[in-house]
Amino acid sequence: MEITDMMGNRVVLNGQPKRIVSLVPSQTELLYDLGLDEEVVGITKFCVHPDQWFRSKKRVGGTKTVHIDIVKALQPDLVIANKEENTKEQIEELSGLFPVWVSNIQTVGDGLKMISELGALVGKAEAAQSLVEEINSGFAHLTKAATLKRVAYFIWRNPWMSVGGDTFISDMIKTIGWQNVLAHKVRYPEIALEELVDIAPELVLLSSEPYPFKEAHIAEIKAVLPNSEVLLVDGEMFSWYGSRMARAVSYFERLIA
Repeated sequence: MEITDMMGNRVVLNGQPKRIVSLVPSQTELLYDLGLDEEVVGITKFCVHPDQWFRSKKRVGGTKTVHIDIVKALQPDLVIANKEENTKEQIEELSGLFPVWVSNIQTVGDGLKMISELGALVGKAEAAQSLVEEINSGFAHLTKAATLKRVAYFIWRNPWMSVGGDTFISDMIKTIGWQNVLAHKVRYPEIALEELVDIAPELVLLSSEPYPFKEAHIAEIKAVLPNSEVLLVDGEMFSWYGSRMARAVSYFERLIA
């Protein structure tokens, strides 16, 4: 069986995969929600959902520090990776050993496409289509923000890092009816808090991941941006492209309210 991944790479499989290693936390959760179990033999240390897999599945290192020797020992017939979350060098090394399917997600639409394609790849096309329909329906019925708030979203501290307009997070911000004040930037720009004074975001969102922002950091922002509202938010709801999108709808409803 020959397919093309979301990077345009040719991937050759010997039938439906029975031994899968997932290097992407959100896609690991997706595989579980699609109904797989024994087929997934390896995950990363950041694949925390579902909890039973986190506790029982073989861990192959981090998303950017994959232990190739452990993957080799697992002898997968499919490795699932992502352009952004995994390193190009490790993806290329693994591609020389096993079939590697790489996703590339920048928008909600990309996420839905990934669900459909990955579902078909692992023999769960019907479950994937049902999930896509659920997510589409959820976002279609989402009561968007009544006011187009100008939002700054932080993913890291020291250095402070935000999100540009070509990211999945930025598209999620747009989807719920707000505006990313750094949409003119690309990827994950570093920015000094003082630079935001002139931009004057009405709302600053501090993500729970990858940097674990806490209540103490709100005061740090308020010292520079006293007129901005500052909130801690669940980063998984904004950045996990997969089945987590279905759960994100009710979360966004509460956040907007």
